[in-house]
Amino acid sequence: MPDRLFTPAEANSALPEVRAAAGRLVAVRARMRELERGQGSLVSAIGGNGGGYVAGDLGAVRTELAGLAEAAVACLERLEELGVVVKDLDIGLVDFPARHAGEDVLLCWQVGEDDVSWWHGLAEGFAGRKPIDWSE
Repeated sequence: MPDRLFTPAEANSALPEVRAAAGRLVAVRARMRELERGQGSLVSAIGGNGGGYVAGDLGAVRTELAGLAEAAVACLERLEELGVVVKDLDIGLVDFPARHAGEDVLLCWQVGEDDVSWWHGLAEGFAGRKPIDWSE
């Protein structure tokens, strides 16, 4: 477990900053996947008869991908600074390390959810999410 432990209230207080970084990460990853899919088609077209594309088009895609990779790293670093553990970059699933009833647990949140209202044991993962039903 990381050094930082969150209560549900602390996790929800951190959520505006977590939401911003995780939301940006999801958007960056979506664009990266889009470009990666198109890159294969572009390589094939240029390798064939050109398909109206030039090698510079491929260079532009690679440049954008490099910039997006840097943006993704910056988002991950920010989330790490905030004390959360990123579980899925593509859907923005993060865990806030916590303690419940003397046990290490994870408060679970993903992009699109209003607040941190789920938790699971360390070995349970997303499928084992349960509503947070304890007081601070």
